Amino acid sequence: MNSPSKLKTDWTMLEKGAMKAMYKAKVNMVVAVIAGVAVIGGGVIAATDLAAGEDGGRTAATGDYLVIDLSEGPSASNYPVGYLSAVPSGGWTDEHKTTKLVMRKIPAGTFTMGSPTNELGRDISMPSIGMETQHTVTLTKAFYIGVFEVTQRQWELVMGNKPSNFKNATYYASRPVEQVSYYDIRENTNNSAISPNWPTTNAVHADSFMGKLRAKTGLTGFDLPTESQWEYACRAGTATALNSGNNLTHTNQDAHMNAVGRYFYNGGSGYSQDCAPSAGTAAVGTYQANAWGLYDMHGNVWEWCLDVYSEYPGTVTDPKGASKWAHRVVRGGSWGHGAYLCRSADRGYYYPNDQYNKIVGLRVCCAPPGQP
Repeated sequence: MNSPSKLKTDWTMLEKGAMKAMYKAKVNMVVAVIAGVAVIGGGVIAATDLAAGEDGGRTAATGDYLVIDLSEGPSASNYPVGYLSAVPSGGWTDEHKTTKLVMRKIPAGTFTMGSPTNELGRDISMPSIGMETQHTVTLTKAFYIGVFEVTQRQWELVMGNKPSNFKNATYYASRPVEQVSYYDIRENTNNSAISPNWPTTNAVHADSFMGKLRAKTGLTGFDLPTESQWEYACRAGTATALNSGNNLTHTNQDAHMNAVGRYFYNGGSGYSQDCAPSAGTAAVGTYQANAWGLYDMHGNVWEWCLDVYSEYPGTVTDPKGASKWAHRVVRGGSWGHGAYLCRSADRGYYYPNDQYNKIVGLRVCCAPPGQP
């Protein structure tokens, strides 16, 4: 049997060991939090996630990634908002493409919008407008933009309907939503304009997709991206035709385009309404992301932007687009097009009430909380 003095000595050593272990754990916790993660019960979660779920799922926290939980569906009174400081260690999963909406924070900056005159595939069909005239754009505010295009399941969880053409029940959830009009996304539910609308005001109809996201997250900055925000996010610092750093070598079927998105020559053809994602639209995130981790900026579906389609201005800061003309801009090309229509600088347009176009979808954008 150990003596009382020996027991006391052993207990003191144990105490000191425990204190050292606690101190070391505390230091590791601080280091981890500084690095953007917190270690809890052997698991690793984003430090900014610690505040998620408070205040009815709405937080004042910010992080590199904004995550909206849509899983409760259209009857939910609110959609919980959380933040991540990094991509999860296992990468984005199916839930991030179906029941959660993930957005990446894009820093403010200045870039050259448009394409050089010698870029292969450059649009010169309307020389009086100068379709892709290069000009300097400064965006003075950071913004969040979707890591993926909005999928059919995400649209269904917000709006309660399934408008898309590619409706195979096995695969529809992670394919991009299409056959949605500009008005469906942000204006009247009878597929007509609110008045006034963008660029006079950023108001949306309460029953639109953006209206519901704003009301149920408390984030009033939800909207489509402007055309300048879209191209800035797509390029992610590149000045080439594709955001992979490559230019096209062929206008239609191109090996570089094969890597970055779904278009007519790598699966877009041979489609039917019930086809698997090997034809028609691909599941979002199938192809290579850009330097900012955004997927499908080239191809899959055209993406609505806020702007009215018009000629580019000269050097400009935080442009909102023109106020005349009826067409709204779409960007990125689609599964039904050749490579030249999927370039970073290419511009398209449709009437804002175009509701039955299976090549047009959207990507969400959102101002950070508290940013005017």
